[in-house]
Amino acid sequence: MALRILGFDADDTLWHNETIFQLSHQRFAELLGAHAEPERLIERLEATERRNLKLYGYGIKGFTLSMVETALEVADAALPSAVIGDLLAIGREMLAHPVEPLPGVAATLEGLRRAGHRLVLITKGDLFDQEQKIARSGLADLFDAVEIVSEKTASTYGRIFGRFGAGEGEAAMVGNSAVSDILPALQAGYWGFHIPYAVTWTHEQAEVPDDAPRFRRLAQVVEVPPLLAELARSGALR
Repeated sequence: MALRILGFDADDTLWHNETIFQLSHQRFAELLGAHAEPERLIERLEATERRNLKLYGYGIKGFTLSMVETALEVADAALPSAVIGDLLAIGREMLAHPVEPLPGVAATLEGLRRAGHRLVLITKGDLFDQEQKIARSGLADLFDAVEIVSEKTASTYGRIFGRFGAGEGEAAMVGNSAVSDILPALQAGYWGFHIPYAVTWTHEQAEVPDDAPRFRRLAQVVEVPPLLAELARSGALR
């Protein structure tokens, strides 16, 4: 048996993302500082984000709407219109933020392609936003396919990997999120290579099964090729 397909998450696996959101959380708390303590403001914002996921999905646009909604809730009628303008400006700046690939990502993907692996980028969120980030990253041409989905589930991975002819144990998902990248891939019968990012959104945090036969934890993307070689030598892919 061989890993026919390697799936890669995008945000916080191939490039920085959550740190941008964390900075925006801080700016939100500064703008609304007259109405509550920073910790309380961020808690309210995160609660609003979770509540709105089913309406807006994942992405910067939904986050911006959640900032405005939370600001109106905590400030009531005392919220100046200028603050709403500032919040919208934060959202626009996030959308225009440069996409910065993590160290070694491009070279690693290029090496995997040369070695004959088929690479699939699997990301979730706002279609337009994700398309723009992928284009600005300079990594799009390194993938055999790009899949932008509304949610990542076991059936999502079964559908995508199955389309490439990868059966159980013949594909791996590489990503930073236990909730979105690792647990559903393992549930679908594939491998999960977990690469935790420095900061993880609370919605994406979960315990990972360290003892699962097809689970591996890595520190960075550059460790994927050595891991594949180790799995092949050990016979774990049979």
